[in-house]
Amino acid sequence: MSARRAPVLACSVVGAAVVALDGTVLTVAQPALQRDLHADIGQVQWTSTGYLVAVASLLVFAGRLGDRYGHRRVFALGALGFAAASTGIALAPGIGTVIALRVLQGVCGALLQPATLGMLRTAYPPDRLGAPIAVRTAAIGLAAAAGPLIGGALVSAYGWRSVFLLGVPPTLAIGLLALATRERPTEPNRSHAANPSHDEQNPSHQRNPSHDEQNPSHQRNPSHEPSRSYAANPPHEPSRSGAPGARYRTAPAARPGSAGGLSALDPVGALLLAVTLGLLVHGLVEAARPGGASTGLLAVAGAVATGAFLARHQRRAAHPLLPPELLRSLPVVAGLAVLLAASAALFGSLFVATYFLQDVQGLDPLGCALRVLPLAVLMVLGAPLCPPLQRRFGPRRTATAGAALLTLGVLLLARLDTTAGAAAVGVSAALLGAGFVTLMVTATSVVVHRAPEAHAGVAGGLQQTVMNIGPALGVATATLLLALVPDGGFVPSRGAALPALVLIAALAVPAALALPRAADRRRTRPEPPSPRAGGPACVRS
Repeated sequence: MSARRAPVLACSVVGAAVVALDGTVLTVAQPALQRDLHADIGQVQWTSTGYLVAVASLLVFAGRLGDRYGHRRVFALGALGFAAASTGIALAPGIGTVIALRVLQGVCGALLQPATLGMLRTAYPPDRLGAPIAVRTAAIGLAAAAGPLIGGALVSAYGWRSVFLLGVPPTLAIGLLALATRERPTEPNRSHAANPSHDEQNPSHQRNPSHDEQNPSHQRNPSHEPSRSYAANPPHEPSRSGAPGARYRTAPAARPGSAGGLSALDPVGALLLAVTLGLLVHGLVEAARPGGASTGLLAVAGAVATGAFLARHQRRAAHPLLPPELLRSLPVVAGLAVLLAASAALFGSLFVATYFLQDVQGLDPLGCALRVLPLAVLMVLGAPLCPPLQRRFGPRRTATAGAALLTLGVLLLARLDTTAGAAAVGVSAALLGAGFVTLMVTATSVVVHRAPEAHAGVAGGLQQTVMNIGPALGVATATLLLALVPDGGFVPSRGAALPALVLIAALAVPAALALPRAADRRRTRPEPPSPRAGGPACVRS
């Protein structure tokens, strides 16, 4: 490994692992945080959902910022901001400050996450990306699996504040390392205006006359706008820029880096998405409060209204945050639906199970983490087995089996009573882990490989977005239903939360049945399928 690539790999791996770790260590710390700050369960729920909503609503927008201004800069800003927010939470005097800083931490996490992949893309040639991405993925899995155990040990020994201090040294170190690392002058940060040398290394993206002679499809746009104008228009549709049919598209990552300024990043779409998600979760939380039904209903209605504005804006925007070509792909939409249902069911179930084990059965945070350890073990061990299963049985059958395991795990949790022992909890946790990892690996593979090549980066951003929206909705739903049964809500067999989460988990089954029957071994190509349909295609490097 070259000296230039080592810091990039370190920043990418550590950054992704810290974000994954932060998302899981807090789970076992929430009861202690609630008692120490004298908060109610709805406020504690916002320490998770506030972070998740901020991350989910900004992931795609943050990825475009990295494409335009450089992933290293955006990564450094996110890492240093994450460290500062974590320090502030550890020193916070009240629950309101914790929630506000968690939202800020989510904003910084959104800046950090897409850049961990963007930096690898600019530092490594395509044929050597497999190894660093594998290292990054393994680090995420290990951090997520170890999170509850580490969190339980820290809370038991030092209190809930230590959970937030855990991530400060590594994020501070990688933020400073990213600032000190110089990007290669020729590396493609996908901002043509900021880095013209990229065009010299990638002739397919050049905007000079010789490029247009070699690629007649680019001559259709007299303004010589870069590839974002092509990606914004599906084949056989008029170009929004006035060009007669931008038929061939290149990577969407090039959009923000081209002319068009801030509008090319679609900040309006990002804002509408954030408001929609925030209102939806707020409505679920308010509905759980005494006398808050009307406020909750009003917030949900506001979410529906802003969601409609978002859909209308996306149809009319020249550079929409959510490309319509991507959302018209049935395999992609089905894969995202699988991930949404599975993550909502899993994290909502863990939220309920944590309170059951600590408040009903009286376990300390470490004992609680040990009870659900089979979930982490099955996720780590099951991940490498999923690709061969998918190749042999196909995505549809593999994901359907995973959805069945996940639903069965939530169902067994829903039957636990106050006398439930470690074996019953462990079996339920193992089924949750096996089912969720199968769905996550299979559905993510379908989303990435079945998306049009021109929108592969946006597809990855949507995958991360859904993986943050699902937990937010799952935990909010659990909070609402726990409040509806105040005397028995924390006991699964006497409450309404886990039975409802069983139904949510079961929604992954029809979504899995909509996935492709056979694994796609072909390289995904941009539309249209062949040059015969309209001339030579623009080659994407």
